[in-house]
Amino acid sequence: MLSDGSLLTWAVDIAFVILMAAMVLAFVRLALGPSLPDRVVALDLITILAVAFSALFAISSGKQAFLDVAIALALIAFLATVAFARYAERSQAQAQDASPTDEANDD
Repeated sequence: MLSDGSLLTWAVDIAFVILMAAMVLAFVRLALGPSLPDRVVALDLITILAVAFSALFAISSGKQAFLDVAIALALIAFLATVAFARYAERSQAQAQDASPTDEANDD
């Protein structure tokens, strides 16, 4: 537990506010992203911010179990990002295969 009024308490509180602001902006990008890759990057950012939030909460509460949560979440987030990137790559390749070719327009 952090003592009241210490510099670390102030730093943790400010970091919580910054993380929450970044989380809101990342959710906006996830909802309004113009393309699938933008949304994948926003989702990856949200998971990174969740890892940071968990680590920051471990510092503020003094409970080290939240560091284990942060590590597990980081591992799962990495795998999810790779899976979404692969999905985006495949969907883009399928869209290119389905588009008409320019050879049919040549006379």
